[in-house]
Amino acid sequence: MPQFILSRLLGALVVLAAKSFVIFALIGLMPGDPIDLMAAANPEATAEDVAKLRQIYGVDQPIVARYLNWVRALAGGDFGYSRITHRPVLDSVGPAVVNTLTLTVPAFIVSTLIALVLGTAAALRKGSWVERAVNLFAFAGISVPGFWLGLLLIYIFAVKLGVLPAGGMPRDDGGYAPLAYLALPLLTLIIVEIGGLTRYVRASMLDVMNQDYIRTARSKGLASRRVIWSHALRNAMIPLATIIALGFGHLVSGATLIETMFGWRGMGRLIYEAIMGNDFNLALTCLMLTTLMILVANLLADIAYSLLDPRIRLVESTSP
Repeated sequence: MPQFILSRLLGALVVLAAKSFVIFALIGLMPGDPIDLMAAANPEATAEDVAKLRQIYGVDQPIVARYLNWVRALAGGDFGYSRITHRPVLDSVGPAVVNTLTLTVPAFIVSTLIALVLGTAAALRKGSWVERAVNLFAFAGISVPGFWLGLLLIYIFAVKLGVLPAGGMPRDDGGYAPLAYLALPLLTLIIVEIGGLTRYVRASMLDVMNQDYIRTARSKGLASRRVIWSHALRNAMIPLATIIALGFGHLVSGATLIETMFGWRGMGRLIYEAIMGNDFNLALTCLMLTTLMILVANLLADIAYSLLDPRIRLVESTSP
């Protein structure tokens, strides 16, 4: 197991390094830079002043040299300062990471559990009204855009009923309980995520239930509940581990639009503001942390493989 995890960690570091250069290069190719904004804010700045500032900040260097300078500063713990918050980047990113995890982790757990139950029920009741109802709900979740669903929930619960706030961050001086501000963005993410995962669970369970070892377990007289949860679902979870890990990445990336719509001060909204404000340091750090969270989710999926199927761990330990 340690060798298995170490190999996955090394692979994740390689991916993170490659992704860091791609992100750095793409942001560097954006029109305008901090020096242009500084010059535009000062009408008395001359061309010589702008050229000197570019030399001081290294903006005039090739993209590879700028990337290496950024990596050296990053290795020394220097993430730079944010233009839009006028604070060190880590001081701005820390609360945003907490807010994003506060929104995405409960959405991920709840949507995964509901999808496992609905997908399993649809597979066990194949051809019945249960399967048709679950399929209808899943197709609706897949088809409805997240922004449209968010606007619909705001209209129903905030505008018409007035029982939930339309957006914003939890506060004690408002007319709603602090957790009420989490309800609508959380519900939006859960509904959007459930549909696709439910379909994958149903398909995987249908495939497993037709295997010989399931019929053998039933012929031994094992209880139906034990056959389903101990034998069928565990084996069905092996291909689903990747789908679930990718689902977390989808939630993190999809939270950008939801956080912006509901005024939730998370990573997605911060990335949007950093890109719109040409805040290179803040945008780079936020995008790298988002990539890191997705890589951690994939690493946990690889570990889940070895726990669900010991043969995967055996192959890793005996491979040259």
